[in-house]
Amino acid sequence: MTGNTILITGGGSGIGRGLAEAFHRLGNRVIITGRRTSVLDEVVAANPGMIRYALDVTDPAAIAEFGRQVVADNPELNVLINNAGMMERDELTPDALDLPASEATIITNLLGPVRMTAALLPHMRGQPNAAIVNVTSGLAFVPLANTAAYSATKAGLHSYTLSLRRQLEASGVEVIELAPPGVQTDLTPGQSSFAAYMPLDAFIDEVMTLFAQEPTPDEILVTNVKRLRHAEADGTFDKMFALLNPPHG
Repeated sequence: MTGNTILITGGGSGIGRGLAEAFHRLGNRVIITGRRTSVLDEVVAANPGMIRYALDVTDPAAIAEFGRQVVADNPELNVLINNAGMMERDELTPDALDLPASEATIITNLLGPVRMTAALLPHMRGQPNAAIVNVTSGLAFVPLANTAAYSATKAGLHSYTLSLRRQLEASGVEVIELAPPGVQTDLTPGQSSFAAYMPLDAFIDEVMTLFAQEPTPDEILVTNVKRLRHAEADGTFDKMFALLNPPHG
């Protein structure tokens, strides 16, 4: 919980910023990335000592170069939080699917974490208390049909996290999954004021309490997401799917 050097992708807003500020307050060296430098500068100005790098996680060459640079600048780096993501509706129209939106979602939400992990894992294998945290979603377990690509990428990242954990179990690198429910952020238009979603501050507070447990759970699950995470095992998947996806017409 303290004394680490933590890199958080997508740390300029929403859950990423909430995690960055919470870990910063605990005495960690926190590094944030994002595409909008003005937003990153605002976060760093509000949190003296925090570090920022501009990074587009859709660009594989940029990720590889960033990996080399951030390790050179911060050789103590021992925690990666793959948080950067996007969510767009990709509903079928009468003639087609919005393919560019779906492809951008897959590149950002799934290839981004895979590439970032590949860029930093060789360094992290030699670090004390090393950890990789992949931010998935409750929608990894019960999909939202009108954000099909988003739900699929989070399901894919969940699966990738399980495999990564098994491959690294003897390496000293801990692999953790953080699966949020709906949280009041600016991920989608109007989401920050959606009353049915969990307030960001409350979410971060509960998450940090879970991170503080010893040993750290493999899955960080706030109470509000458990009904999605466990729906299939509990026999409630069909009910939950119907609640999230009422019939058209």
